[in-house]
Amino acid sequence: MNGVTPSFPSSAASVDVVLPCLDEAEALPWVLARIPAGWRALVVDNGSTDGSADIARALGATVVHEPRRGFGAACHAGLTAATADVVCFCDCDASLDPGHLVPFVREVLDGRADLVLGRRRARTRGAWPAHARAGNLALARLLRRRTGLRLHDLGPLRAARREPLLALGLSDRRSGYPLQMVVRAADAGWRIAEHDVPYLPRAGTSKVTGTWRGTWQAVRDMSRVLAEPPAGGRTAP
Repeated sequence: MNGVTPSFPSSAASVDVVLPCLDEAEALPWVLARIPAGWRALVVDNGSTDGSADIARALGATVVHEPRRGFGAACHAGLTAATADVVCFCDCDASLDPGHLVPFVREVLDGRADLVLGRRRARTRGAWPAHARAGNLALARLLRRRTGLRLHDLGPLRAARREPLLALGLSDRRSGYPLQMVVRAADAGWRIAEHDVPYLPRAGTSKVTGTWRGTWQAVRDMSRVLAEPPAGGRTAP
């Protein structure tokens, strides 16, 4: 994005961007500077000790506190705190530019898709460790077997309407949350789209994909999600 925050038509529906945050003081200025004009940043502090919440607040973000640790817990706290028609999700570690969400939101608002996901494309060799990439590929294959969706990535950059997201009844509060969103959306007959987005080296050390142990825990969480039976009673937005 070259540091330029993209604009979005003022007549469009309101948009909230949920940013789960655990000790991301270094990355926050870069991420928040790239939130599209007119959108609201919801930084969900998940127990940071580096002053992340104060930095986010000083930079104009709305801060939500979620004391229960877990990526899913932070994401869901942001979703329940959101009030906009459309809710986006983006990591808060500067690996993904929230400005790339603009076409995602347009696709949702135009009715061309119910859930839009970003397929991460690493810009440098170190941006996406081999073990994390392998785990993601394995899960994508399992997801295809479970739902028929031909997705390549289960990345965190995504957009959908708030009320249908809440109606999915997402229950995972760990690393399985992003996958559970896709699985339940597929079970409900949602139209799910995927588009390439640049993936940059993150600021700091990853809490999940930075280690084999973290990756294994994420795969285990997501495997439990894939084992869930299809849930009935959910309909497309």
